[in-house]
Amino acid sequence: MLDLNGKSVLITGGTGSLGKQLTKTILERWPKVKRLVIFSRDEQKQFQMNMEFPSTPGGNVRYFIGDVRDYERLKKAFAGINYIIHAAAMKHVHIAEYNPMECVKTNVLGAENVINAAMETGVENVVALSTDKAAAPINLYGATKLCSDKLFVAANNIKGWNKIKFSVVRYGNVMGSNGSVIPFFMQKKKTGVLPITDPNMTRFNISLQEGADLVLHALEQAWGGEIFVPKIPSYKITEVAKAVAPECKIEIIGIRPGEKVHEEMITESDAFSTYDLGKYYAILPQVTNWNLNEYIEHFKAKKVKEGFKFNSGENPDWVNAEDLRKLIKEHVDPDFTF
Repeated sequence: MLDLNGKSVLITGGTGSLGKQLTKTILERWPKVKRLVIFSRDEQKQFQMNMEFPSTPGGNVRYFIGDVRDYERLKKAFAGINYIIHAAAMKHVHIAEYNPMECVKTNVLGAENVINAAMETGVENVVALSTDKAAAPINLYGATKLCSDKLFVAANNIKGWNKIKFSVVRYGNVMGSNGSVIPFFMQKKKTGVLPITDPNMTRFNISLQEGADLVLHALEQAWGGEIFVPKIPSYKITEVAKAVAPECKIEIIGIRPGEKVHEEMITESDAFSTYDLGKYYAILPQVTNWNLNEYIEHFKAKKVKEGFKFNSGENPDWVNAEDLRKLIKEHVDPDFTF
């Protein structure tokens, strides 16, 4: 049973949507957490977040300005930390396409910095956030996150005597997160026109709380090297438009550079090492420093069938416009009306 009371936790990119949700969840569930450090490079976001989760003398919330590109700064921040949640990333597809090396510096070199600094400072457990775009990537953002995933998985093989564990969580679009489609449509609703790239487009759907719970599950359950994938529903982009603003005109604008019609989280090639754990799937590493049969027995894991794949277009589980309205009221805006 995960118990963060008396432990020190650091979240890179902690001022983002998921970082805030994790902060709220950790403080509610483990009020005696020793330290909760929010590490990010945006002082304005830290200033704003500090109003909701204040850092006070003798309190357990701390704010630390820094960049994952800066190895020395990471080492200072990680001193005395037990658990790290690595959420810092450049994540906007079109911006990454236009600024490729900046994306590589943050998502790839930053990941390597986190790994090395964590091993240098006695951290016990690291969970890194991935994305559905890392599965069979066609854009630079997805490619950098796939590379990041590989670095975190492989880090378990080079830790030597160190007891640290590295694992990854991969999920789809987070409902209501910064830059996601629902708040974008809610804003565009005022214009009377909703721009849609492709009417056939589908995406996975997960709430911020479900994303936070998956991270905490990995902190508790990971043996090291797993990529955890939640069993979550899909939606059609046209259903989001109906849910948010059924009266608006739809304007088809075409797919943007690096964008997919359907997102994937587990490819057919991944199926060879993917196991069903019940609520989640786990893509296991090709090389482990633990016994696979013991893992299977411990989690009652079942290997998925040959040819299995998990993508938003062929997902058996869907949410429609009516479902989405309820979810928006529950997870995004309790005052939402259409």
